[in-house]
Amino acid sequence: MKPLGLVLLVTLLLGGCDSGAVYKEYTDIEDGKWYIKNAPSFTFEITDTSVPYNIYYNLRNSLSYGYYNLYLTRYLRDATGKELESRLDELILMDPKTGKPNGDGLGDLFDHKFLMKRNYRFPKPGKYTMQLRQYMRQDPLLNIMSVGITVEKAVPSH
Repeated sequence: MKPLGLVLLVTLLLGGCDSGAVYKEYTDIEDGKWYIKNAPSFTFEITDTSVPYNIYYNLRNSLSYGYYNLYLTRYLRDATGKELESRLDELILMDPKTGKPNGDGLGDLFDHKFLMKRNYRFPKPGKYTMQLRQYMRQDPLLNIMSVGITVEKAVPSH
């Protein structure tokens, strides 16, 4: 199976797993080479601001990825383009001591879902955009296959 076919198969298999998602989207990274200038944006609509939301990073990498972690900068903007937040996060893709990959794997591809924001309340209904930029010292960053976000209504813990 060609790598693109495998990526599509994994996407389809994992696509049905998020029943509470109000938005879920991936952007494929061409040839697995993520350039710093390539900062994917994800625009979603929030209609109900009375409930909190959990926002997740979605990431797919190959086992050939050269680091155990990934630094990303995220930018959250409202419909007017006003920046509500920017923050640098570290995502741990592999155990730093053993090199064992975290996430769910199929072949040499691994999917990760990292909590970005817990119980976030959007200030008002409307469209929001989350932009992600890799913040590693390597340009391009190799073996990152796709990146995305999931926005879910937070489930109250009892």
